[in-house]
Amino acid sequence: MSRDEVADRLTLVVSRLSRRIRPVGDELSHGLLSALSSVRVAGPIRPSDLARLEHVAAPTMTRIVADLENRGLVERDADPLDGRSFLLRVSEPGLTALTAAGSARRERVRAMLAEQPDEQLALILAALPALEAAATSAVSA
Repeated sequence: MSRDEVADRLTLVVSRLSRRIRPVGDELSHGLLSALSSVRVAGPIRPSDLARLEHVAAPTMTRIVADLENRGLVERDADPLDGRSFLLRVSEPGLTALTAAGSARRERVRAMLAEQPDEQLALILAALPALEAAATSAVSA
């Protein structure tokens, strides 16, 4: 199988998996959850740095930050190095939201995996290191 064929199949599989674990009801969207997780890991962080980390344009990050702030999931502090900017940090409700979202999505993945026979589960487990390496590759679109 060629790399192009692998890319086509992987794209389809990732899209289908993503749809099956997507947010339900008022759960945080993938974009909000990703940004909030990044703030937790890298914070306190400037919105411009968060935009680079999340690979989104500044106007997109402005909307994400506004949404996170409106929900009370992040708080801003003055940037001691740049009076024109601010730093984001995750609030207590933000930490609670991260825990809840992670639990809900893990449960949906568990349900998908429960449908698989042990042989398929072993193949998924064997593929995880390669998928993790691909997901953290420095190459970006």
